[in-house]
Amino acid sequence: MPIVINGAEHPLPDDNRVSLLDLLRERIGLTGTKMGCNQGACGACTVIVDGTRVLSCLTLAVQMDGCAVRTIEDLASEDGPLHPLQHAFIEHDGFQCGYCTPGQICSAIAMVEELQRGDPSYVTVDLVVGPKGVMRQEIRERMSGNLCRCGAHNGIVEAIEDMLSGEAA
Repeated sequence: MPIVINGAEHPLPDDNRVSLLDLLRERIGLTGTKMGCNQGACGACTVIVDGTRVLSCLTLAVQMDGCAVRTIEDLASEDGPLHPLQHAFIEHDGFQCGYCTPGQICSAIAMVEELQRGDPSYVTVDLVVGPKGVMRQEIRERMSGNLCRCGAHNGIVEAIEDMLSGEAA
């Protein structure tokens, strides 16, 4: 089966050692996903696979056989409107250099799905009930795998809070 990336089918690479990150950037030309540490520690390479956050630098492309991969390029078309989270990042200065922004945004979008499912995090008080409302502490914990070396964390958290409050409205 092919890999579906942003709605388009792509063949699996012949070389089983090709990472999903290298497939996206070097072979398909989707350069929005960034290589940071290439060790899974920074989150710059985060993409969404079947609704779940995945570090593309640690994932082999062949593991994505039959999966749906969504990258930052899929969130808004060149002529279309920005995703609400992209707007919120702009409004809250959720980026400075912008290098980590694609991974932050993909991670936050998948995090919203976790919250909607009621998946608990390390800071969720009641594991049976799941997260109640959206608290800053919950967002910070869930986004802790995505690093911003420029120090825009407060703006990132505010942007996510803003987007979540807009979805509830």
